[in-house]
Amino acid sequence: MKLHDLVPNPGSKKNRKRVGRGISAGQGKTAGRGTKGEASRSGQGGHLYRQGGNLPFYRRLPFMRGQGFTPRNQVEFNEVNLDQLTGSFNAETEVNPETLQNAHLLRDPRNPVVILGRGEMNVALKVRAHRVTAGAKAKIEKAGGSVELIA
Repeated sequence: MKLHDLVPNPGSKKNRKRVGRGISAGQGKTAGRGTKGEASRSGQGGHLYRQGGNLPFYRRLPFMRGQGFTPRNQVEFNEVNLDQLTGSFNAETEVNPETLQNAHLLRDPRNPVVILGRGEMNVALKVRAHRVTAGAKAKIEKAGGSVELIA
């Protein structure tokens, strides 16, 4: 098969209807648009939100359009709190995304990990995460642990 052999399937392509070309053509004079009214004129339809007296569609919707969209480059984090860490790990354990995944504390292992400061810390842990809040870092270091950020 070569490029000059390629043809569309029979019946898949139709010639466009040429309207307004005289009475013998069958679509002459008004060209299938009827007589008078907005629909018979060129540029028919008005603008997108005009609905001829009805309440426009975008005002019938129960939410605000165009606001509150989700940005494409938004990063979703796996959120882990300190009280979850103290319940799952012993002293001097290294806490990283792999150990958190093994402890079933991650929602989606492909997303980065953030450590949040809810709860108290009484175990010295070595924490490696993508992001750590200031309060969580202070509590971890106060308990004798260390914090390292992953790039």
